[in-house]
Amino acid sequence: MEKAWVRLMRTAPAVLERVQADLKAQGLPPLDWYDVLLELDREPDGRLRQTDLGKRLLLARYNLTRLLDRLEAAGLVRREPWPDDARSSAIVLTDPGREARRQVWPVYAAAVHSHVGDRLDKTELETLATLLGKLS
Repeated sequence: MEKAWVRLMRTAPAVLERVQADLKAQGLPPLDWYDVLLELDREPDGRLRQTDLGKRLLLARYNLTRLLDRLEAAGLVRREPWPDDARSSAIVLTDPGREARRQVWPVYAAAVHSHVGDRLDKTELETLATLLGKLS
């Protein structure tokens, strides 16, 4: 079990690092930016309460507020008061944010394919997904 655990804990960050490097090489924003933009884009109105957004992110965000500050400064999201709760903010995807997400995806998908899909055959990918699903 120790061997499996160590490999799991080392593999995910290593693959993410390689994917990040591919995005950076293309002059694209980091994965945590994409993660936020994707979750907002999945909403019909492109908005989520900041606390709900934080719960959905794939990547750990220890300081979501600073990340959102950077996205807002880049014009990719905006903050609005949440209608039913003055203490909460809505994070809203802007049109440039939606376009940025669309531009990143082909490079992100190619990087995932290169660093995962090309290294495993279809059966291995299905097995990996099944095994990881049992852990989540």
